[in-house]
Amino acid sequence: MALKVSPILVYGANNNKTTPFSQLGFSDFVFRRPNLLNLRVQRERKCECLYQRAITSVEDEIPFTPSVVEDVTQISLAGGFHKDLNSLPKPLSAIDISPSDGTKVRVAYQGAPGAYSETAALKAYPKCQTVPCDQFEAVFKAVELWLVDKAVLPIENSVGGSIHRNYDLLLRHRLHIVGEVQLIVNHCLLGLPGVRKEELKRVLSHPQALDQCERTLNELGVTRVNADDTAGSAQIVAFEGVRETGAVASARAAELYGLDVLAERIQDDCDNVTRFLILAREPIIPGTERPFKTSIVFSLEEGPGVLFKALAVFALRGINLSKIESRPQKMRPLRVVDDSNRGSATYFDYLFFIDFEASLAEPRAQFALGHLKEFAKFLRVLGCYPMDTVL
Repeated sequence: MALKVSPILVYGANNNKTTPFSQLGFSDFVFRRPNLLNLRVQRERKCECLYQRAITSVEDEIPFTPSVVEDVTQISLAGGFHKDLNSLPKPLSAIDISPSDGTKVRVAYQGAPGAYSETAALKAYPKCQTVPCDQFEAVFKAVELWLVDKAVLPIENSVGGSIHRNYDLLLRHRLHIVGEVQLIVNHCLLGLPGVRKEELKRVLSHPQALDQCERTLNELGVTRVNADDTAGSAQIVAFEGVRETGAVASARAAELYGLDVLAERIQDDCDNVTRFLILAREPIIPGTERPFKTSIVFSLEEGPGVLFKALAVFALRGINLSKIESRPQKMRPLRVVDDSNRGSATYFDYLFFIDFEASLAEPRAQFALGHLKEFAKFLRVLGCYPMDTVL
């Protein structure tokens, strides 16, 4: 009997058991690049493609633009860079609207050139054109507005844990996870040419990088100063030209900005790995020719053992869960104990993000999601993509 590819299904909180490709506009699976002037019209006319569609909405899916910027001590770059620094790409902001010329794959990332995210992008697409963005929100918008083809964003670190901001943005934006990259992080202490590490009095970097190098920085007795990102801190050191100021960043950042590597692998934990997600406007067709991973998000009704039942649908079918993350629903964080007007809200209402090691082309994965749909209030597939290994 010839083996046929099983249909990929979308599950939502409705009475229909499954919805096949044909009812989701499969012919629209490959989009032509639209004129930006018609982008809004086309976006409204496009159907919810493939398995991204959620039948039951959830408050956190509503696009949200914060009106107040978090009050964090940071250092911003000023003008007047050395001519070599001026040749580097200018970071995109969330309001940039210049389209790509389409000559090569353009991949957006958060940070300055030399950031670990850029290294992850180059690992995934060695010949790509990397596009720096100033914030995570701008990375999502760059893909949505067709400024770039893909995006690479960190989602978790083996030392620092999950990047919660990006979990929230995954739900608020309509992008698909199409791949993952696992990258070994090598933090280096950088300084101006000719400077010894003992001369440093302050060190700049992203707060998480500073925390991961706490032992080395304490031994040096330096003052730690927060910057937007690791590569950005290297930019600042090169721009200011102060011998007593160093940075924690990658060796590639040192090369880009003309700095010396004063010490390598200064992180407290040598096994420091960051996992990145690759995002795109369209999903990829799941296969079975290699190991695949599927990411979903769902919410549950409250009740004894409900979460246990949700996880059991995978165990019953021999599907391994590689990640589970819970996030309170932003727009409705608390749930009322009873239905009376005097009921008290005593616990959070959660969303659960799960990664499981199976392809949606496998019947067991489809059956597991169909089973989960029976008691999930909301269910959305974020992506099905090939697994990556650390290199």
